Amino acid sequence: MRPPRTLAFVLAGGRGERLFPLTRDRSKPAVPFAGKYRIVDFVLSNLVNSGLFAVYALVQYKAQSLIEHIRLGWQESGLLPEHFVAVVPPQMRVLSDVWYRGTADAVAQNLNLIHDFDPDLVVIFGADHIYRMDVSQMIAFHRASEAQVTVAAIPVPLEQAGSFGIMETDAAGRIVGFDEKPAKPRPMPGDPKRALASMGNYLFDRRLLETVLVEDMRRSTEHDFGRTILPDLFERVRVFAYDFSKNVVPGTLPHEEPGYWRDVGTIEAYFDAHMDLLGSTPRFELANRRWPLRGVPAGEGPARIDEGEVRDALLGEGTVIRGGRVVHSILGRGVEVGPGSVVEDSVVMSFTRIGAGSRLRRAIVDRHNVIPAEDSVGVDLDQDRRRGHVVDPSGIVVVARGTALPQ
Repeated sequence: MRPPRTLAFVLAGGRGERLFPLTRDRSKPAVPFAGKYRIVDFVLSNLVNSGLFAVYALVQYKAQSLIEHIRLGWQESGLLPEHFVAVVPPQMRVLSDVWYRGTADAVAQNLNLIHDFDPDLVVIFGADHIYRMDVSQMIAFHRASEAQVTVAAIPVPLEQAGSFGIMETDAAGRIVGFDEKPAKPRPMPGDPKRALASMGNYLFDRRLLETVLVEDMRRSTEHDFGRTILPDLFERVRVFAYDFSKNVVPGTLPHEEPGYWRDVGTIEAYFDAHMDLLGSTPRFELANRRWPLRGVPAGEGPARIDEGEVRDALLGEGTVIRGGRVVHSILGRGVEVGPGSVVEDSVVMSFTRIGAGSRLRRAIVDRHNVIPAEDSVGVDLDQDRRRGHVVDPSGIVVVARGTALPQ
């Protein structure tokens, strides 16, 4: 059986309103993560590592940062014309003044790209999650099940299930019920504390996808795969759930959390996912030579520690520690830490200068900031609010993107 000809769409247009102010100047997929990456790099790395090299990234809100990132980090040489990661903003082909009106509409407005590439399968993945996945295993399951649509699925705690599309399946994995963000989610059979959630990643047989998208365009709906396509589809065609927990990624270490997947849609979830990277046995290892994460190549030199204490930390290229303490924190590229300062339980993004004697605690500092000498963030929350910083209900303080130029 020959491998199916496959085209991938990455839905990368999200506003990310719950991540404000990190999304004040950029879309959610463009938000930096782990010092040297953007959130979008995880799905793009998964696709490319899985052997899927024809990828369209559908962008929309505040897209320039994401467009520049993909241009710098994911450009192809052009020697293989069917190997590409290309950015597609709303084309307004259907209605001249309409942007993407939902996940299904985003793909529907680009049916011409599907027609031109002529695939057997179409992969439609979100760009908002932190995980590793071998997509070829999901494709193999799709074909073995003779499915027409396959939805990647993961069990989630019942108290969190109302934020996801929740599925019911039969013994073979065929979906027999689908409810998008239900008020009272149904638990999995035999597991009253968890529900089976959609990860927002789909495989479609090409002909069926074209048919259902044309049907959806003719109706007045939310034009969303989870809200309008799948609830109407599973009773008519063969729709299956792929168990993400069975996905095996080469190079995964024994101490890593099996089936690690995080929706980093809130400040607290974004912060916690960073903390999962730390420690001698992190839940999620960034370094995996057999399944590498790709991003923009850094132009800075290696990190440097002149003096001070650095413990349980990740340091980006070009970062300089001139003294003080950095503990249980992640520092991006080109960060400068002054003498006598303390950075603990924090995420500091690239090209930020932390002045001498200053203190950061449970803080997220966006790029291009200057923390003045003897200042603090996360120590006095009332003071942080008066200064205009965002204090999340979890107590995490977020400093919006600054204007300082790299030194």
